[in-house]
Amino acid sequence: MNLLKEKTGSTPLVLIDESNNYMYFEGESFHENVLEFYTDIYKWASAYLKTEFKNFTFDCELKYFNSSTAKFLLNLLLDMDESNNAKNITVNWITTKDNSIIIEAGEDFRDELENLTFNFVYRQLS
Repeated sequence: MNLLKEKTGSTPLVLIDESNNYMYFEGESFHENVLEFYTDIYKWASAYLKTEFKNFTFDCELKYFNSSTAKFLLNLLLDMDESNNAKNITVNWITTKDNSIIIEAGEDFRDELENLTFNFVYRQLS
């Protein structure tokens, strides 16, 4: 599956490129109905994680997200971590060094994970 959801005022850009084993989130996520927005992404990820793949990269560059999005992200990351291919999954948590809330959320998520690679990537302030 390939999917592109354009960024709006309350939802992030979402790119899924299954042929390149890649997913990217960028922007802010505080949609009124997070479940509605992310359902197709979660369903795809659940099915994809059951397949055999050599590697998968998830670049997450959210500048802000609400508690409902945090719950979705944690569930998604836990599913990745519990996948038979977890050792082949890399999560790049992309932020700026001054975004302490996003850094702390990433640290909290990372602490819940055991098997996948979780990297912090710091961008320059623009």
